[in-house]
Amino acid sequence: MSGRATFLETHGVPELLAPAGGPEPFNAALAAGADAIYCGLGNDFNARRGAKNFDDESFAAACRRAHLAGARAYVTVNVAISTEEMPRVLELVRRAWLLGADAFIIQDWGLMAQIRRTWPQIETHVSTQANVQDARGVAWCRDVWGVDRVTLSRELSLAEISRIAEEGVELECFGHGALCFCYSGVCLMSSLAGGRSANRGLCAQPCRLPYDLVDEKGRVLEIPGVPTQGLPEKNRGVGGTRLLCPKDYCTVDHLAEMRDAGVGSLKVEGRMKAPDYVFSVVGAYRDALDALAAGEQDEVAATARHRRLRRAFNRDFTESYLWGHSDNDMMSYERSNNRGEVVGEVVGSRQLEDAVVRRGGGNGGRERMRRHTRADVDVRLTAPVGAGDLLEIRPVDDPTQFLTANAVADAPAGAVITCRAARPMPDGSVVRVIRSQRALDDAARVADKDVVRRRPVRVRVVARLGVPFKVELECVDGAAAARAEGFVVEPAQTRAVCVEDLVEHVGRMGQSPFEPVGWEVELDPGCGMGFSAVHKVRAEACRLLEEALLAPYAERALLIGDSPQFTDAPAVGGTSAEPEVCALVTCPECAEAALAAGATRVYAPADELAERPDAWPEGTVPWLDEICREGDHARLDPWVRAEEPVAVGNVSELALAAACGALPEVRSCIPVHNVSALAALEDAGAAGVWLSPELTLDEVCALARAARVPVGLSVFGRERVMTSEHCVLQALDQCVHDCRRCALRRRRLSLRNIDGRELPVRTDVNGRSRIFSASPLDATPQATELIAAGVSRLLVDGQLMDSAEVSAAVARVARAVEAVRDGRRPASRASGATSGHLFAGIG
Repeated sequence: MSGRATFLETHGVPELLAPAGGPEPFNAALAAGADAIYCGLGNDFNARRGAKNFDDESFAAACRRAHLAGARAYVTVNVAISTEEMPRVLELVRRAWLLGADAFIIQDWGLMAQIRRTWPQIETHVSTQANVQDARGVAWCRDVWGVDRVTLSRELSLAEISRIAEEGVELECFGHGALCFCYSGVCLMSSLAGGRSANRGLCAQPCRLPYDLVDEKGRVLEIPGVPTQGLPEKNRGVGGTRLLCPKDYCTVDHLAEMRDAGVGSLKVEGRMKAPDYVFSVVGAYRDALDALAAGEQDEVAATARHRRLRRAFNRDFTESYLWGHSDNDMMSYERSNNRGEVVGEVVGSRQLEDAVVRRGGGNGGRERMRRHTRADVDVRLTAPVGAGDLLEIRPVDDPTQFLTANAVADAPAGAVITCRAARPMPDGSVVRVIRSQRALDDAARVADKDVVRRRPVRVRVVARLGVPFKVELECVDGAAAARAEGFVVEPAQTRAVCVEDLVEHVGRMGQSPFEPVGWEVELDPGCGMGFSAVHKVRAEACRLLEEALLAPYAERALLIGDSPQFTDAPAVGGTSAEPEVCALVTCPECAEAALAAGATRVYAPADELAERPDAWPEGTVPWLDEICREGDHARLDPWVRAEEPVAVGNVSELALAAACGALPEVRSCIPVHNVSALAALEDAGAAGVWLSPELTLDEVCALARAARVPVGLSVFGRERVMTSEHCVLQALDQCVHDCRRCALRRRRLSLRNIDGRELPVRTDVNGRSRIFSASPLDATPQATELIAAGVSRLLVDGQLMDSAEVSAAVARVARAVEAVRDGRRPASRASGATSGHLFAGIG
């Protein structure tokens, strides 16, 4: 760690960290008061590759603006990196550092290892994509990696954050914006469904789509209050069908609690959001943090902040995770699009005479006439609107038949306004502001400006007869100071200058990034001077202060050295272990069936082992969760035992296993996509590695050849694609608040997507749901290549299988291994199964 003081320590409130998908939202964030801004350089190696992002020139300019204003710029390299990409990513990091990046947000442990080893002076932040959720995991990041900051999972409560803060590592926590349904970093739904990986920055957001919850026979289960049977086709996908869509997070009313818990940086989500969204949300949180720092409580100001937030894009708001909840209150089952703010209802409509619209007719073509229906819609306001605000008008009985219109003028609450719309709307239709024209105008005003926020400075002017005129500038935050001297001050020939003259003319800093807020003027009586000469000295002082503020960045080229030489060949690599048929099962009967069918290694989830500890075959290896929060230690930690194997799904469990001398096998939810990550995790204590289902066959084989520990791969069964703190079954409104007694949890339910494919869903005894792939995997036809490369553990994922299915699946893999030993090709792929990404890499 750098040892620098954290923002919370120096300012007394958390850093306000804003998103920027490109130069325009960057300016919006800076103008709105962000302390730091995170963004992507280029479109290849960050988790929002669909954003505009930055090129070198625009990024350098943005960094300069930020640094002069007193803000910082963080670059996201928060994706999994392949071995062949590592040299390019390292060059990007080096280039971004030279251009002015203050820190890098990183998911991939291989990239982290390379940066920490090559450039220890570079500030590194662990991304939320790295799935760190407890104090032990944060301490591991501190002690093993020396990172400066850890971004925690969004699901954590204030109590958990407070405990983690005791480790002394700066913590970044989610404060506002869109919530993922799945824990960040362990989502495979987008990649396994369509090849667009969330771990590679191309998530297709399948959690925002409609799903039906279906039973074992494919029958749709009714969501209370929203019938799913008999709805007309046009109504499908509305109401209660957005079963994986959370509301947006909003913590603006609880910043004091977050500060007291030890949150060092408050993150606003939104690198895919428009500049007006960034301006509105960042501005609202800036106002709230400033009020907190000043100890102010103003209900009028708080109401204005809420209005500002609701008129930016939102799916309604939740704060459930702050208090350790994950109930239906946090879900937006009925819609996944912008809700805006409710501002009134329709009280009347009048259809106008149809307008005739002429189309075509150019170049000798035939002119066509079309009638265009128009209507005046009267709206009684319950909240004020502004001229140009975009209104959504949505009927209560058939919400799909909504339309939009614009407010034509400012109007207060209680007024009735008339909007021009495409058609009449039923009385009682709900009217919302879904986009604020004022926010659009505010963001547009700063979009292409070079100075959007001025840094406060104290000014000292010295005008003594017979000595050079001096202007001294000092940043209020103490970051830098500068002094410029000019002409020799002489006696006045006509009118002598006064203090007010100097304050006026030295204070004209309009083209500079500085704003005078404090003055000290030393002026001898009878001094005379030309104000143009005064302006030159002031301008020189501003230039020198800019130079002083930017000097640390200009000096980096002397410190960082040339581009690193990266080699993907480890000093030691390759294992000669005999291939093993492995099985992951959920009951002792399935474990016995797996062993009988030829498995030599059996794994079981910790909760299932705990249910019937004496019934499991000897040697069953614990398969620990991908989630490890403070409250999970009591049930997971006992399964980590010295000199015994254990499959770990979280870096916290890896840290514990390494500390107590266990033999941890890193599960695929700690992604290993490159040889640097492989070596780094081996050095951190991994005694085995399970490779990601997002890898191609060539990538799997290359990593297996480089490994110093046994390498495994799931070759048959359904992959887990999501893990959520929220139980999917809660949508049925039958929760008994005791997962062990829940009858629904024991059923074989699935989510049916818009393509008619069914994704099995299971909820464990801790209330967490896991969703599985719609298609089973069968990689056994590639057993020859896998075994030849050194993949020694071939896994049947039997978590959804009964004992007969486990037996058949294990036997299939065993036959494939036997065929390889005999020099024969394994059997062809099972009907209906997929090869996953073995032959079709992720985006």
